[in-house]
Amino acid sequence: QLQLVESGGGLVQPGGSLRLSCTASRFSLDYYTIGWFRQAPGKEREGISCITYRNWRTTSLESVKGRFTISRDNAKKTVYLQMNNLKPEDTAVYYCAAEWAPSSPMCAVVVSAARYAHWGQGTQVTVSS
Repeated sequence: QLQLVESGGGLVQPGGSLRLSCTASRFSLDYYTIGWFRQAPGKEREGISCITYRNWRTTSLESVKGRFTISRDNAKKTVYLQMNNLKPEDTAVYYCAAEWAPSSPMCAVVVSAARYAHWGQGTQVTVSS
């Protein structure tokens, strides 16, 4: 079974940057759409960015456009989330997840989490001065 491990979280001041990594173990990320989700205390989990396998097309939540960039390196079995100009409201546990989608030309962030069969354990991002 595909296993995902997130890393790169931490404490950062407002306006700072972090790069999260989502690395697959045992199997490659080929044929998977990868999504990044986050869940803040007391709030529902929300999708924030995704990238397809077929054409590397990306989709991001409006509130993170221009600040967050998703990318993937299939050879390294890793998907990245570069987060710039972080704000206190970005504080959350960030998860990556994989959806089997070998031919999908696009992905959506406002989707049921149930579409993603494989999840990482999450990494904490705290934005605070």
